[in-house]
Amino acid sequence: MCGRYTLKVDTSQVAARFHVPPTDVSVETGPRYNIAPSQMNPVIIADGDNHLELMQWGLIPAWSKEAKTSYSTINARVETVATASSYRKPLRRQRCLVPATGFYEWQVIGGKSGRAARQPFYFTLAQNRGAEGSAEQIFAFAGLYDVWRGADGRELHTYTIITTGGNDLVLPVHERMPIIMPREVEQRWLDPTITEPDELLALLQPYPAALMHAYPVSATVNSPANDDQHCITPLAGLGLAVLENGFAVASVV
Repeated sequence: MCGRYTLKVDTSQVAARFHVPPTDVSVETGPRYNIAPSQMNPVIIADGDNHLELMQWGLIPAWSKEAKTSYSTINARVETVATASSYRKPLRRQRCLVPATGFYEWQVIGGKSGRAARQPFYFTLAQNRGAEGSAEQIFAFAGLYDVWRGADGRELHTYTIITTGGNDLVLPVHERMPIIMPREVEQRWLDPTITEPDELLALLQPYPAALMHAYPVSATVNSPANDDQHCITPLAGLGLAVLENGFAVASVV
């Protein structure tokens, strides 16, 4: 799954990366280090020309009777995205790119007296190692969105992130990961003329492990109230090995 992610740039840099007008969002948002469900975040959609919108993380289907979301709708499993009632229509008509610079997953490890502990890891692209504040470090998750309309005419725009099985880097930590879109397929994913599920599903593949980097971070990220650089600071002296090529062994020594 993907329950937290980062976007370490402001919205003007997001607009520059995806070649959309920065005026699309009236309120500028700054760097984020611990984005959590139910928060408003930038996404890129193709409604006419590509543009940027702020949407709430956690998809609420248009047919829902209430403007409520459940934790399960923050992610859509690629295995069922074409058949699940919440996602069938958005897959065909309402796809989006979710800008990010990294994401977190938690590894369950044995604790004292047999109690399990959860160790957070931070994942990003290998090309982003040491990068900070550059529009070029931004990548995109594959996402879907929907628009819920209340009886009073109020609209709520929400989105979900599509997940798949973990690659060789993520699997030692968690069995699933968000789908990161290669740049060369981003526009194809947004293309409104493509509506056949099989063609769209072919674009949704695990990102190559060799092009990613991971390391353990502190429990600071566990609370959404913490949203600063300490969330992504590498954790030293934990006893979790991370190989030179970025592959996490993720075992207690």
